[in-house]
Amino acid sequence: MLHLILKLYLKATGWKAVNGISPDLKKFIMLAAPHTSSWDVVMGFIFRSYLKIDYIKFIGKQELFNGPFGFIFRKLGGVPVDRFSSNNFVDQIVQMFNKNESFAIAISPEGTRKRVDRLRTGFYHIARQANVPIVLLALDFENKEFRFEPPFYTTDNEAEDLQKIIDYFARFKGKHPSLGLSHLSSRSTENQ
Repeated sequence: MLHLILKLYLKATGWKAVNGISPDLKKFIMLAAPHTSSWDVVMGFIFRSYLKIDYIKFIGKQELFNGPFGFIFRKLGGVPVDRFSSNNFVDQIVQMFNKNESFAIAISPEGTRKRVDRLRTGFYHIARQANVPIVLLALDFENKEFRFEPPFYTTDNEAEDLQKIIDYFARFKGKHPSLGLSHLSSRSTENQ
């Protein structure tokens, strides 16, 4: 029933998924950007349920999972991380990848809905240390598309890899385009 409701909602609003994720891909980090609005999270949960990719988790500070509402965050696919642990964030997530036969997380590379001057690089170090691919997911509010790209692995050139990620996401307009990543692109997005 929920799938039908989500299908009707997406059809009525004109949203669609482009490409997808191979069911054979068991471990990966999904980067979702540009992250410019709380609506990104709402649409993310809608598409996650509609596409039946509920196995993709999100990371949250451990405090969110304590108390009476913690079960809600777990039910939504949240995985708690201890910000005060002697193991840093990257190490904790790498351990999760290493312990599980199948594990996928979605991360916003900006780390905030505000305009940023650089991407956070934790996702990159997690992918590198856990030897898992990165899947890019563009949240394209202009064309009403969730656009998945094929997975890729990090290389020995971090700066070049990060610039390719920025250049890819710079092409897309989030809910609030002025908060996107086009200002960080190494090439003009108007000629694409």
